[in-house]
Amino acid sequence: MDKSMLADLDTLPEEDKIRMSTMIDQLQIRDSLRMYNSLVERCFNDCVDTFKHKSLQKQEETCVRRCAEKFLKHSMRVGMRFAELNQGAATQD
Repeated sequence: MDKSMLADLDTLPEEDKIRMSTMIDQLQIRDSLRMYNSLVERCFNDCVDTFKHKSLQKQEETCVRRCAEKFLKHSMRVGMRFAELNQGAATQD
């Protein structure tokens, strides 16, 4: 979001600011849940082979841990890169 958009938000009535804030919060929660669900589905499909035991086998547990770490590192890297690009675009204005 660039500086002119932030300045525009300041001109909104308080009720609209609250509504916008609520909408942004809901979008962030939705995106977090999507990311979590994607992580669980991907790692489960990649790592869990059988349902013979009640709990995960050692190799499945290790696989899930590695999968989750890799997924989260990738997500953080993408987020940082996006922030860098967004910051660079904002300084060009």
